Amino acid sequence: MNTVPLAESLAPLRLKKNEDRRLRAGHVWVYSNEIDSVSTPLKAFAPGQQVLLQTHNGKSLGCAYVNPNSLICARLVSREARYPLDRSLIVHRLNIALALRERLFPAPFYRLVYGEADQLPGLVIDRYGDLCVVQCTTAGMEAVKDAVLGALDKVLRPAGILWRADSAMRQLEGLDSYREVHGQVPEQVEVTEHGVSFGVSLLQGQKTGWFYDQRMNRARLRDYVKGQRVLDVYSYVGAWGVQAAAAGAAEVMCVDASEAALERVHANAAANAVGERVASVQGDAFEVLAELRADRQRFDVVILDPPAFIKRKKDAKSGEQAYHRLNQLGMQVLAKDGILVSASCSQHLTEAQLQQILLQSSRHLDRTLQVLERGHQAPDHPLHPAIPEMAYLKAFFCRVLPS
Repeated sequence: MNTVPLAESLAPLRLKKNEDRRLRAGHVWVYSNEIDSVSTPLKAFAPGQQVLLQTHNGKSLGCAYVNPNSLICARLVSREARYPLDRSLIVHRLNIALALRERLFPAPFYRLVYGEADQLPGLVIDRYGDLCVVQCTTAGMEAVKDAVLGALDKVLRPAGILWRADSAMRQLEGLDSYREVHGQVPEQVEVTEHGVSFGVSLLQGQKTGWFYDQRMNRARLRDYVKGQRVLDVYSYVGAWGVQAAAAGAAEVMCVDASEAALERVHANAAANAVGERVASVQGDAFEVLAELRADRQRFDVVILDPPAFIKRKKDAKSGEQAYHRLNQLGMQVLAKDGILVSASCSQHLTEAQLQQILLQSSRHLDRTLQVLERGHQAPDHPLHPAIPEMAYLKAFFCRVLPS
């Protein structure tokens, strides 16, 4: 079993002079170049070790956990020095997070914990009724794994927990990739969103199995699709496309590279009695869009919800080019007076940049663009106002007209 030390026994980690300003303003990350490495050398700490974070003159800033091998070398978990990250504190934070979600949603299907915004940095928990999927991305949270599992059991008593420690972010922390099942986790669970049912796989699906973050944006889609021909690109299991069909779309085409995902699209469409209006094409999104353009196919509504094209800052240039190309192709298969729904989950691409890409793409094709609505991540993905990186999701609902 992992053990958590008492706060008074934690070793100090001291900052350089004036490097506490950002933390006092609300941030919780500490970078390695902010540490006073003379008085508290980083190499003296083990990855995941809990510490007392201090200013340059020894004043307490609270409890943190540290990873000397990461650029973000420490994350503040409590501004009270007497409250380390242990089972008791995690139970408290889980209860606070749960109270918000129970206020927002009538059924227990939501993101229960969203890292720093819920004061549990490095931890994501998605809830599927009496099942939970946990993503752990930092050495500090990995070190209190048993405390997390114990706290979840106390607060929710779930029938099963899938511990998915397989995020690419773990590589930055020097952590191994693995999965563990605690209790019973079935191959498929059912998620109901806006009255539409979806079967999803927690064990084999992307990320935690379902993308709760687009929930509110998918609700907006329903106003645009009645009687329309809809193209859903990067459809996954049909969260957008099947919703469109259920909202009255005349025809929906789902595009995804995964055969398994498209099989679930058709199963989900059939389960909602819209199977005859949902078709699919397996293949690379860019190639399929180019083929549809060559065949002069036209759609009244085109939905572009790709994976993150910019996962690191150094990918920015190539990623922006991919967004340009994708949105141009999407506009080229739109009917006159069509609706384009364009999303990005790249945290390194701002909302303003995506809007500019949409404008430039429309002008390149000699089209006129109207932005009708802007969407963001759902409220079970709350924002930490001091950490703009957490505001990763952008969605634009646009009308594309001939010039």
